[in-house]
Amino acid sequence: MAVRRNLAYDNCPAARALDVIGDRWALIIMREILKGARRFDELRERLPVSENTLARRLRELTEAGVLRKEIYAERPHRFEYVPTAAGTALTGVLHALATWGTSWTAPDPAGPPPPEFPPYPLPGRP
Repeated sequence: MAVRRNLAYDNCPAARALDVIGDRWALIIMREILKGARRFDELRERLPVSENTLARRLRELTEAGVLRKEIYAERPHRFEYVPTAAGTALTGVLHALATWGTSWTAPDPAGPPPPEFPPYPLPGRP
């Protein structure tokens, strides 16, 4: 079994960032949160990811300070996931990835149509 190396030890800002958001689902989850999905059930409906993986990634993003949990119902406790300043700052990263994907990857012709581009507003732009 391969041991996952902690990239933060490389003392490289890009490597440290990948330790936080480099997981396969992290940026896709953040995309949906930045587009307005805040609750676990909303995210589960929008993403083809298992409940366990979604819960684990939300917990990791919260522990990393990218998201924060806010209670929206007391009984039973229900939470929304709200981007912190660090989470909101990922908007530019997601936009850059979408731009790269548009230029360098082909859409799946059998799949659903691509989302309207850009799917989220950039900071400082209407």
